[in-house]
Amino acid sequence: MQVYFSDVQLRHAPHEFLVRGRWQPCPEKPERATALKSALESAGHAIATPKRGDDTHIAAVHDGRYLAFLESGHERWRALPGASELIVPNIHPNGRPRGHLGGYPQSVVGQAGYHMADTACPLGAESWKAIRASADCAIAAALMVRDGAPAAYALCRPPGHHAFADMAGGFCYLNNSGIAAQILRGKHDRVAIVDVDLHHGNGTQGMFYNRGDVLTVSVHADPANFYPFFWGYADEAGEGDGLGANLNLPLPLGAGDDDFLAALEIGLRKVDDFGAEAIVVALGLDAFAGDPFAGLKVTEAGFRAIASRLGRLQKPTVLVQEGGYLCPELGGNLVVFLEGFDAL
Repeated sequence: MQVYFSDVQLRHAPHEFLVRGRWQPCPEKPERATALKSALESAGHAIATPKRGDDTHIAAVHDGRYLAFLESGHERWRALPGASELIVPNIHPNGRPRGHLGGYPQSVVGQAGYHMADTACPLGAESWKAIRASADCAIAAALMVRDGAPAAYALCRPPGHHAFADMAGGFCYLNNSGIAAQILRGKHDRVAIVDVDLHHGNGTQGMFYNRGDVLTVSVHADPANFYPFFWGYADEAGEGDGLGANLNLPLPLGAGDDDFLAALEIGLRKVDDFGAEAIVVALGLDAFAGDPFAGLKVTEAGFRAIASRLGRLQKPTVLVQEGGYLCPELGGNLVVFLEGFDAL
């Protein structure tokens, strides 16, 4: 399977993030990508560096003011007296409907609060370059599949599925899975995003919640006691034209292979009923039993089974890397997943 990755993605390296009121080492670190890349190389996968993608692919799903903030915000932030090295918001327009805030702040401090859902998406001096290169991987893989390849894998880092059209969150800035889905829509009338990350893909859901042409399905740890807390519940079905085109399948904390596969089967029946012609797999490996986030208990055999079931759909598929954090088995789980997907 063709793999896309750029070393530029390693330039985003926030050393800490704010969690539970304390600064903690950031688990979304460059070493995640190097571990995944090394495992792919050892398994014989060809890795290509993507060309810079057309900006229109990103602008098709992301707000222009948000993109300007991501690209130029750090320089403006650092020009403020006493500003920290990383952009971390200290104010949010809490609880107010987006679009009814009474105005858009000119201050980068206000923009940080407007465009960052939480404190787990710090922005440094090199972050935009890495974020953009991550999206380029998704663009390259999606164009390859759109143009006839059966499948391609984008080693996207930083990840993307917590990013809304105009808001970062949970280590995510550009929604790589959403970008890929929109590219596939250029050829296919109906596309499905199947998210198998430990965490609910709340940004992806928000991006397509009012659309009936892209189905979003997510199997994840129950948000009642797990990030992202405010999204990912079973009663979230879409709105307007998107009513019925969103399916959340939350699992109890600690659920393992059997529960995950049973939920996935429900999700893939929805994919069939929807009539999806192409698929984006938002591939999180953090549902693994040994992952530092320790939310679910999927095993290596479970990942192979998940991948095999997705491969049996036999639809054009873009696989986009989402979560999966440093543990000895991280790279091996990716290799096993791709083997399982390609098994047919």
